[in-house]
Amino acid sequence: MKNLTFIFALLAVCIDVFAQESKSKMLDNIAKKEMYYGSIAKKIWNYAEVGYQETRSSALLQETLSKEGFAIQKAVAGIPTAFVASFGEGKPVIGILGEYDALPGLSQDSTTDQKSTGGAAGHACGHHLFGTASAAAAIAVKEYMKANNIKGTIRFYGCPAEEGGSGKVYMVREGLFNDVDAVIHWHPNSINTASFGNSLANKSGKFRFYGVSAHASMAPEKGRSALDGVEAMNNMVNMLREHVPSDSRIHYVITNGGKAPNVVPDFAEVYFYARNPRRDVVMDVWSRIEKAAKGAALGTDTRVEWELTGGTYELLYNETLAQVMQNNLTQIGGLSYTAEEKKFAEQLAKSLGADRLKYEDATDIKPLVNEKGGSGGSTDVGDVSWTVPTVGLSVATWVPGTPAHSWQAVAAGGMSIGRKGMTIAAKTMALTATQLFESPEILRKAKEEFAKARGEGFKYISLLGDRKPALDYRK
Repeated sequence: MKNLTFIFALLAVCIDVFAQESKSKMLDNIAKKEMYYGSIAKKIWNYAEVGYQETRSSALLQETLSKEGFAIQKAVAGIPTAFVASFGEGKPVIGILGEYDALPGLSQDSTTDQKSTGGAAGHACGHHLFGTASAAAAIAVKEYMKANNIKGTIRFYGCPAEEGGSGKVYMVREGLFNDVDAVIHWHPNSINTASFGNSLANKSGKFRFYGVSAHASMAPEKGRSALDGVEAMNNMVNMLREHVPSDSRIHYVITNGGKAPNVVPDFAEVYFYARNPRRDVVMDVWSRIEKAAKGAALGTDTRVEWELTGGTYELLYNETLAQVMQNNLTQIGGLSYTAEEKKFAEQLAKSLGADRLKYEDATDIKPLVNEKGGSGGSTDVGDVSWTVPTVGLSVATWVPGTPAHSWQAVAAGGMSIGRKGMTIAAKTMALTATQLFESPEILRKAKEEFAKARGEGFKYISLLGDRKPALDYRK
């Protein structure tokens, strides 16, 4: 009996050693392919396609995954650039999210001087790295599953239009995550962490005012200015800021204010965002913004229509999964800058007004903390996180101190600093996914926490209602 116990114990040790060696090989393979994946990310960085127009970016990632044996579902949820790539069959199903849309008006060369190539788009949120690292992780997990005869399904979600287009909301609404056990994602940042907390729920839309054109000097009385409607609305919403919860955010941009000063504009458009850590507050604030639009139209004798273009839940983070992700990120470690990269980083830091470059933000791993109240940003990952247990991490693909949506983020994301951070993210996600495949206990605890956090009787209702994807919101 003692001999049998010893044999089983020895066998367990051998299995564990083999698994660790296999995972080490998986990580080595990701490292060996860094330049390959870097070239894919750089192509997407150069494409710089905005939401729902990511034709080449989506096609490149589909091709990359298809070559690795993934089955591709194209144009899912009524979105031409959305897709799902799957490998394996049965349970568990582990999903990895990938994004690839750029931001308008933020083109920038990979230099330390602000050097825009015009008014074109740029990857100021690093989604070229996001999508590529996630694909790399999915491929690495696929290889691990084959080598170790792991049962289950690894699934990559090609998610377009995160920047205001709420692409994942339509994918959630379509039921594409209903059979998934856990979802993994990441995001470029200037620090390394898997901290769990909230994001801001968001509603956005375009308000279009219609008036009557006339000569602004010879016959102004015959005109009704659509721009007056926009400006009257903006003034009322700005007064509204005093009377909404202090953690709310409202911002806007006039996308069309007319064409010539001597012509009374018969059309004008303003694009609004409203945010808060709670979606019910966002819905209330948005209804008051709509009332301001109606009042502005009435007061200026114009007509107004509006189109809801985006609407996302706040994030529902999962502490069980966050701890797993944090442990794996700590195992992988942060970045190590070369002398050339340090020179680049220090010069870029000067453009940010930094007195000292905090290298430790890139080299170290921040502790796991509960960031109550949210980060200030919004993401359609929020809707996914209320549908399936979800976990994410941030990796320093940008020079420490760099804000998202800046030309400095575009610059760093287009050179080796971004590529190295992307590799760290891919390794961490791959380790996390393999751990979830091999540990039913972790998935069980994550699901229990998830159910408790959502509350009994929770039913997902999209903030976008039943509208079709806003495929032209960037046009």
